[in-house]
Amino acid sequence: MTHVLMVCTGNMCRSPLAEGILRAEFERRGAKGFVVTSAGTGAWEGRPPSDGALLVGLENDLDISAHRSRHLTRDIVEEADVIFTMSRSHTERVKKLGGGDRVFLLGEYAGLRRSKAEVADPYGADLAVYRDTFDRLLALIRVAAERLLKESDG
Repeated sequence: MTHVLMVCTGNMCRSPLAEGILRAEFERRGAKGFVVTSAGTGAWEGRPPSDGALLVGLENDLDISAHRSRHLTRDIVEEADVIFTMSRSHTERVKKLGGGDRVFLLGEYAGLRRSKAEVADPYGADLAVYRDTFDRLLALIRVAAERLLKESDG
């Protein structure tokens, strides 16, 4: 079983969407043997997804309403086999918690150049920004899922 962890700041927007998208992507491809979770470097425990994340998820047939935020801890990092972050600051935090060579900036893992690899936080923005964030995550995660599947076969 490969445990994939998605990390953002509050675990209310980007990482819950990314978690849901990656799960759906694995399901769509019939991929077995993956567990996908998420956490936030500055999360308050037990918060529901932001309204914007919930709405864009539902617009795309992705229901993340059961999600509750988790604060990133060393134990959570240690449980993960692959860790995807939304920004460099998240990557640094995961490394400080023992993530080592298991942590990747999602955009870089998906092949984007360093200057374009971060996924901006939509928290507090209007629905159009959340829609753009969803579309960006979907594109990155499709590439990342393909790479994960290839690497897990070999």
